[in-house]
Amino acid sequence: MSEPAHRYDAKLANEIEPRWQDRWEAEQTFRAPNPVGDLAEPDHPRAGAPKKFVMDMFPYPSGEGLHVGHPLGYIATDAYSRYLRMAGYNVLHPLGMDAFGLPTEQYAVATGRQPAEITAENIRRYRSQLRMVGMGYDNRREFATTDPEYFKWTQWIFLQIFNSYYDTEADRAKPITELIAAFESGERATPDGRPWAELSGTERRRIVDGHRLAYVTEAPVNWCPGLGTVLSNEEVTSEGRSERGNFPVYTRTLKQWMMRITSYADRLLDDLDGLDWTESLKSMQRNWIGKSVGAFVDFATYAGDIRVFTTRPDTLFGATYMVLAPEHPLVDALTAETWPGGAPAAWTGGHDTPAGAVAAYRAQAAAKTDVERQADAKEKTGVFTGGYAVNPVNGDTVPVFIADYVLAGYGTGAIMAVPAHDGRDFDFAKAFDIPIVQVVTEGAEWDGQEVLTGAGGTCVNSGFLNGLGVTEAKARMIEWLAEHGRGEGATTFRLRDWLFSRQRYWGEPFPIVYDETGLPVALPDDHLPVELPHLDDFSPKTFDPEDADSAPEPPLGRAKDWVEVELDLGDGPRRYTRELNTMPNWAGSSWYELRYTDPKSAGKLADPANESYWMGPQDAEDVGGVDLYIGGVEHAVLHLLYARFWQKVLFDLGHVSSREPFRRLFNQGYIQAYAYTDDRGVYVPAAEVEEQADGVYVWQGQKVEREYGKIGKSLKNGVTPDEICESYGADTFRVYEMSMGPLAESKPWDTRAIVGSQRFLQRLWRNIVDEETGEVTVVDADPSDETLREIHKAIAGVREDYENLRMNTAVAKLITLNNHVTGLHPVPRAAAEALVVMVAPIAPHIAEELWQRLGHEDTIAYVDFPEADDRYLVEDTVTYPVQINGKVRGRIEIGADAGEEAVKAAALAEEKVAANLAGKDVKKVIVVAGKMVSIVAK
Repeated sequence: MSEPAHRYDAKLANEIEPRWQDRWEAEQTFRAPNPVGDLAEPDHPRAGAPKKFVMDMFPYPSGEGLHVGHPLGYIATDAYSRYLRMAGYNVLHPLGMDAFGLPTEQYAVATGRQPAEITAENIRRYRSQLRMVGMGYDNRREFATTDPEYFKWTQWIFLQIFNSYYDTEADRAKPITELIAAFESGERATPDGRPWAELSGTERRRIVDGHRLAYVTEAPVNWCPGLGTVLSNEEVTSEGRSERGNFPVYTRTLKQWMMRITSYADRLLDDLDGLDWTESLKSMQRNWIGKSVGAFVDFATYAGDIRVFTTRPDTLFGATYMVLAPEHPLVDALTAETWPGGAPAAWTGGHDTPAGAVAAYRAQAAAKTDVERQADAKEKTGVFTGGYAVNPVNGDTVPVFIADYVLAGYGTGAIMAVPAHDGRDFDFAKAFDIPIVQVVTEGAEWDGQEVLTGAGGTCVNSGFLNGLGVTEAKARMIEWLAEHGRGEGATTFRLRDWLFSRQRYWGEPFPIVYDETGLPVALPDDHLPVELPHLDDFSPKTFDPEDADSAPEPPLGRAKDWVEVELDLGDGPRRYTRELNTMPNWAGSSWYELRYTDPKSAGKLADPANESYWMGPQDAEDVGGVDLYIGGVEHAVLHLLYARFWQKVLFDLGHVSSREPFRRLFNQGYIQAYAYTDDRGVYVPAAEVEEQADGVYVWQGQKVEREYGKIGKSLKNGVTPDEICESYGADTFRVYEMSMGPLAESKPWDTRAIVGSQRFLQRLWRNIVDEETGEVTVVDADPSDETLREIHKAIAGVREDYENLRMNTAVAKLITLNNHVTGLHPVPRAAAEALVVMVAPIAPHIAEELWQRLGHEDTIAYVDFPEADDRYLVEDTVTYPVQINGKVRGRIEIGADAGEEAVKAAALAEEKVAANLAGKDVKKVIVVAGKMVSIVAK
């Protein structure tokens, strides 16, 4: 028996969908009009309407293309944007490509191809897949971070940061020219007090460069020999390995570009309160920034003062030793020539001299990452420097150690150790037999066998602090330190300045050159963009992953004609050397939302009228930003923190109107699927695994183990949207992904379950189109009151679900309405059209096709979303479940206006309830109005 000629199936879907995609593209259906400029359209159907800016996190186009996990968030934002457009908003919904970075470069090195060629190929692949799934983007606004007309502005923003400093009194960034003017006028003193006019040009430049928000410095960095580049803290895994490639990472002191994100730490914290983000996401940012309030304390030594930061200055009398990071600048000066008398053997590390012990321990520490060094569970190690410091409050001399659990890049790189009240200090003191002095009580006598936090106790063994509570003691100690010139109150942060250099080829070049002084010089705006030179060999100089002593050699150093240039920067032609590092791939994604607002602007980052329209604050309390941003929680720290920092700098300098980039943020869950590993623990292609009858899974004749995980390339369990669209159609794919469960939760992929979504669309089609003839079968008759109630109940529920991103429950309500319509013969036009319009955001192709067949010429994209009529939302009857002793035994349906006694009588008379009550004594009947009836019987 042959299939009906006009049945909605994969074949018909694959005829309908490309046709509508072609029309959307030809008519630029999803374009959003700007207030001014090339993209302004006064006659657009949504010109002048309230706006909504909806964004997905940048995809990184890889050669494998999209798998079915990628479009989950994209489909959700597309459905949401389509709904908003139908609800009367001017909706900006763009998508671009984050295309610089390590993955493409590594693939280019492996294949011998150019990164630019691979990038263009990958973008075409992604673009075709997203089109196939029916995404409604404003394609006029599409760009890639690798486009010169885009990264010109990335470089321009870098120069704005480079040419700025942070004015702590005004609490904002200002142009560096204002700082220079303050030095010239004498308003600000120079570091050594000499008049500005007496300094040489080089001296002045060094002072100014020390204040810039983007600066070059010698700093401890994460060096990855296996990748041949340094990495930011955020790019190193908790196991101390590179996020890309899983290579070991080492701490090295190298010359690098940094961004002074720490200047914004307080503002990055405070402005979280104004964001519509989940509390868990805000907590991740707060924890990363890590604000601590306490005091700086100076311990005197013969090599100079050691400054420490402590949140517990009240415990200073209990400081019995000090620990410096192995990289601390005072270590060499403090290291004695010989061991002082009485130094225990455990302190020397088995070495004849302190210098030998320190050198050996430094080499050992350099082979570890910061994460490994701070692991709480590891054995505490360290060596004595042979030097001593003086505790400022009691004059006691305390030994100075170096230990790897103290990091040079955190705090001051030194700690005062109070072993009675800190777990790590306690373990170290026990291991090295160092005195432990209790200085805060907790209401019981201490036996020296465990750490006391002292958070709620009083001070003992603490001189002038004795008897004070912790809070009072902290304040008193800070006063004492200031009075005696041995410290001051302070606030510190866990957040470190942003490491902004990469020793790679495929990234944005810095718009910086160096003159004969070796100091950086900013290129003028008319020299932008600085483009990468063509290199036949752009592979990075990599090293043995275990070679911690290696040093980076950037590939751009090979482009001699590009590196050494003659430029006229306003003072005549001179020879300069270009910066050899490139920016990290985070650079281009730190501001792309701004370029979406005005991508055609040639002379500005974005026209202020367009930027403020799409992103500006709505009132005095609003922080501004994108109205909805959807992406993975894995970007909670890196991308989001960096983007917020760039936005705030641009806001301070007057280039943007909002102080935050993303007003509302939503993290979608993952799509998971089964993955399989062989006896080596290596993942094998899931699609090639066969299940045997006894539940054993086999790949190429060998047994494999099954597990569950995030769908993707690494687990070799990916399924492409191409194959799903070919087998079922894009709309079926969209409905399935939106119906799998709450958007924020991870959920399992099951290709076999897709047929349920296909059947829903097939029923929708049959309700309007005759499968045999292809004729529309709806009639222009008034729906019954029952049908009107079903329609308007669905309208109210689906509207609320779309607005709150509850796509799965919206689909459920549409299925319920569709099932009701299936029982109508014939189907009233009002029911059919309401159903099609509500389905359109999630299944747009079939909705467009049915809308056209229902006699409408224009796209459904701008049809007004229906409004619920309250008259039809009032229920005539109410269904009550009836419980007997806590178990439901029956149900009654009764008028919504029925009184309590009528409900009781109906419940007791219900056939099943009466049968269950036979022979029992009814003690109580409780009616919860409109909800349930509860009967207590014995």
